[in-house]
Amino acid sequence: MADEQSNGAAPEAAAEASTPPRLQVITQYIRDLSFENIAVQKSMKIDGNPEVSVQVALDANKRDENVFEVVTKVKIDSKVQDQSIFIMELEYAGQFRVENVPDAQLHPFLMIECPRMIFPYLRRIVGDVTRDGGFPPLNLENIDFLAIYRQEIARRQAEQQKGEGTPVS
Repeated sequence: MADEQSNGAAPEAAAEASTPPRLQVITQYIRDLSFENIAVQKSMKIDGNPEVSVQVALDANKRDENVFEVVTKVKIDSKVQDQSIFIMELEYAGQFRVENVPDAQLHPFLMIECPRMIFPYLRRIVGDVTRDGGFPPLNLENIDFLAIYRQEIARRQAEQQKGEGTPVS
């Protein structure tokens, strides 16, 4: 009889513990967009292949219960012979409903999985804007959001260690 009672409670606890994480994209949007065509402004003649530099930053904010805004910030600088021909800055955001993710795993989940989900749309915007700006469409390579997350964690740890070693006056 005692076994039946304990077995009855165990499946409920196991069901709660095995509930898979749930991620739903509520909306996605351009938060900020800037494109500066320097080549046209300076009447530059473009000779050679441009060098393209892409910088990526991430940010996440809680908006409501289980709702988070995650922003992917991209800065693209295209140069020929050390002269900028265009600069593009884009903040592309998504609002996500995140459920059944333990608190200890929430931050990496937001900073890796959420940007990964909306990246194809960000890539399309970059391609469209560069094409509409008078250049061949820029097709961004896949971004390794896990590597970016690890770099940011390492940078923060290095800052903390640096701060701890400096005497405060």
